[in-house]
Amino acid sequence: MRLSPPVAVIGAGFGGLAAAMRLAAGGCAVTVFEAMPEPGGKARSERSGPHALEAGPTVFTMKPVFENLFAEIGADFDSAVKTTPLACLARHFWPDGSELDLFADRDRSSDAIAAFAGPKAAEGFRRFCMDSRSMFEALDLSFMRRAKPGPVELARIAGLSAMLRIRPFTRLWDALGDYFPDPRLRQLFGRYATYCGSNPFLAPATLMLIAHAEMEGVWAIEGGLPKLAKAMARELERLGGTLRCDARVTRIETRQGRVSAIVLASGEVFPAEAVIVNADTEAFHLGLLGDAMREAVPARTRAKRSLSAVTVSLAGHISGPGLPMHNVFFSRDYAREFRQLAQGHMPEDPTLYLCALDRRDSPMNRRGSEERFLALINAPPRGDDLTFDKLEPNQCQARIEAALSRHGVRILPGCHSPRTMTPQDFEALFPGSGGGLYGQATHGAMASFQRPGARTRIPGLYCAGGNVHPGAGVPMVTISGSLAAEALLTDLASTSRFHPVAMPGGISTPSATMAGTR
Repeated sequence: MRLSPPVAVIGAGFGGLAAAMRLAAGGCAVTVFEAMPEPGGKARSERSGPHALEAGPTVFTMKPVFENLFAEIGADFDSAVKTTPLACLARHFWPDGSELDLFADRDRSSDAIAAFAGPKAAEGFRRFCMDSRSMFEALDLSFMRRAKPGPVELARIAGLSAMLRIRPFTRLWDALGDYFPDPRLRQLFGRYATYCGSNPFLAPATLMLIAHAEMEGVWAIEGGLPKLAKAMARELERLGGTLRCDARVTRIETRQGRVSAIVLASGEVFPAEAVIVNADTEAFHLGLLGDAMREAVPARTRAKRSLSAVTVSLAGHISGPGLPMHNVFFSRDYAREFRQLAQGHMPEDPTLYLCALDRRDSPMNRRGSEERFLALINAPPRGDDLTFDKLEPNQCQARIEAALSRHGVRILPGCHSPRTMTPQDFEALFPGSGGGLYGQATHGAMASFQRPGARTRIPGLYCAGGNVHPGAGVPMVTISGSLAAEALLTDLASTSRFHPVAMPGGISTPSATMAGTR
């Protein structure tokens, strides 16, 4: 007779949901506890009148990660989630009035870059594509999908030549100069460091692989990333797992040195033989999950926090040039912008990301009705710092309006008020983060090796999410959940009381590069 030990997952973000799906498929009696009303974690929405305004990540890449996850539990991703591939990855605007689109078709991007900055720039782009692909392939199966290999083990697995190709000791900004003499292109490809909350002037050249992941494909999800989280929750429940929302966990209890139960804000005690925490790991050190958890993983200093953000979600009408779904409006002085962020200040002239949520590849609103938008500017992760001046919503909106107006773009809000989020608001939603949205920043050659793995110092306690290996971003967080489930199932199987059902070994899924692919 197979016994099903009770397992608790704290947090219904993509890491927690992926872990729970694999655990339920592996024979565990798994319950996910989420403090917010709906699953999704940072992939959340804000209600404004009739509109569900997306207020989290909007770029969906590395689709095979999700296809493989669904296949492993006996489901079909494309039946559960409707996606549309985007021909235009993003449109980029500079203060001098120049514009450049990047496309899923590399040849089309190369032609656009040649027209934008000349044939040498296009040749540099083609070399950049080759090298970023090489980096991705060197790290995909050997590092990102493995249980936290160290640098020596990685060198053994990937090989010395692969280690040299990933350029861990070269800063991203310096490496980009080898490909792009044009400062605008250097700015464009440096921005990929911000996808994991990092500073392009401090991040290693290895983060070039993020550009490759995006150039392999960007998809629009019908209903946005919150809809993906709900689809994952449905699969969890189909497998016999349970999702409990509006259920905030305040403490993890131990008995004889190992996890024994969780305690909810309501006072309810839920016995658990194992717990996966999909939350900021600083919550441990701050005692937010009980004093017994303070030393569960190595501490992370505030200096290592990733970027935060100020976001504005709104519905309204737009005037000016036609826009695709994803748009970037660059600042006048990129180096100054990131100096101010590193010093803990809001940038006076920020780079702005604007997502036109209801558009796909059409640059126009064909219906003439209100559209939904998400605007984002980078901010320092000082949401728990009482000396950090909180920007009022109208100040945030004014900075965003100024960045748009340089390019003749204006958004006229509709009948319902925009929803603004600041670092303080993100800290309140995700305690211990300081508002940092991506866990630990990837600064320096060893940063990727300094993240905790799935296992912790406390038997029965595991971690998933952007704070742990392999890092931030929706696909990486999802992989972290699978790694946590794999570690837990392996550990439970070593006891005499649990015999898991047959499951594929490890995360030996096809490479996203080879299968096709934020």
